[in-house]
Amino acid sequence: MTPPVALKRALISVSDKTGLIDFARALDARGIQILSTGGSAKALRDAGLTVTDVADVTGFPEMMDGRVKTLHPKVHGGLLALRDNDDHVAAMEQHGIGAIDLLVVNLYPFEETVANGADYDDCIENIDIGGPAMIRAAAKNHGFVTVVVDVQDYDAVLTELDAHDGATTLPFRQRQAQIAYARTAAYDAAVSTWMAGAIGEDTPRRRALAGTLAQGLRYGENPHQQAAFYVTGESRPGVATATQHQGKELSYNNINDTDAAFELVAEFDPAQGPACAIIKHANPCGVAQGGSALEAYKRAFDCDRTSAFGGIIALNQPLDGATAEEIVKIFTEVVIAPDADEDARRIFAGKKNLRLLTTGGLPDPRAGGLTFRQVAGGFLAQGRDNGHVARADLRIVTERQPSEEELADMLFAWTVAKHVKSNAIVYARDLATVGIGAGQMSRVDSTRIGRRKSEDMAQAMGLAQPLTIGAAVASDAFFPFADGIEALAEAGAKAVIQPGGSMRDDEVIAAANRLGLAMVLTGQRHFRH
Repeated sequence: MTPPVALKRALISVSDKTGLIDFARALDARGIQILSTGGSAKALRDAGLTVTDVADVTGFPEMMDGRVKTLHPKVHGGLLALRDNDDHVAAMEQHGIGAIDLLVVNLYPFEETVANGADYDDCIENIDIGGPAMIRAAAKNHGFVTVVVDVQDYDAVLTELDAHDGATTLPFRQRQAQIAYARTAAYDAAVSTWMAGAIGEDTPRRRALAGTLAQGLRYGENPHQQAAFYVTGESRPGVATATQHQGKELSYNNINDTDAAFELVAEFDPAQGPACAIIKHANPCGVAQGGSALEAYKRAFDCDRTSAFGGIIALNQPLDGATAEEIVKIFTEVVIAPDADEDARRIFAGKKNLRLLTTGGLPDPRAGGLTFRQVAGGFLAQGRDNGHVARADLRIVTERQPSEEELADMLFAWTVAKHVKSNAIVYARDLATVGIGAGQMSRVDSTRIGRRKSEDMAQAMGLAQPLTIGAAVASDAFFPFADGIEALAEAGAKAVIQPGGSMRDDEVIAAANRLGLAMVLTGQRHFRH
């Protein structure tokens, strides 16, 4: 068994100085000599600590605006030397290289610089070089050197020293080395991703991905699957940036479904009124706009009350007490909204299993960015589906012209269909879904499922006929045959919005004319797999 390594000499060079003084004092109290650079050295001296400048060790001053200060054999030799190798020890003695047992480095704030919208030159200046070089050296030599790259590990180092008489064990150093390499990998990923965007390289030869652990999860989609939630640092409001006010930790499926719900409801501009989306297994089971959040929720709920049980609810405006009172009448897993008032929080507090998340804002549905999906041996990367059509983009192709109300419902249904698994069919009336068919191999089957859902709800609500009668319908992709249009007509639909582009568009349009339907084409599809 490898014996613990006593810490006698530490090199500290940090950008984020959170907790630095207390940590350095704790090292000093344990008799550990501290080397440091630049602003770190000044902060430590100002706190009354004795510090040796790296420049005094190397014999070279910091130069080139601090670009060159630690790139020196007396630093890297002290980090890389194998203490049980006679040749390495002899070289250290010959060249006056002192061993460095602890390296504490966090990097220039490149990610924050980019997030703050800095220009190209400022971003370049915030790419750390000496820091990653030292981190990688110390991590490689973890048989003898302890490396710390995260502020949250300061206490762990001190606990380890107290447990082993001022030394660290190999398992601890191995863990810290893994953390260190993951940090430099994430840093390089951030730099390469930013640079690809800055120079307009859409398909770079190598694409690096990185994330920071937000929480370990009990399991994945199923209990036999391990899982964890990682965040990328993207500032997009959503489940990754939300504040959770109550309830147990989110599960894998909760996170996935909550993201789907919030991305959908964000399609509806709050300035155009409240909107609500209810999601079950990543598919919407009800979406509506209304004169109030309460009305929007009730109308969304009335699309499919059965599926809404145990679902995820997303609002595009702050949650109020009246809406919260209605929501708690059935079991709901998660509610996510930009904010929630005191009445809503008080009402939800009585439901300990209900999670409430607030985000402070909505994600921009028009923003770019990449999405990823793993396949065996690789992954697919594509731009976020930020496609959008407006009234002026629609091409009316049937003899019957749609009314203004039908056009509004078609655009509403089209917006929802973008977030329904393909093949997707969405029936809508008065800016509310009244039937949704999702994820079928046949578009006709999706059409029939949406109709059947509406028929079931009509019966449950005591209505004389299903709300698909007179509805507008959106299809996420073209109708390959006229049978889909015929099925919509059988359901009572009166207007259809679809991309067009089928070899049989003429046949499909002719069927719509024969059946008295209005049809518009978007020229854009929204597959979602």
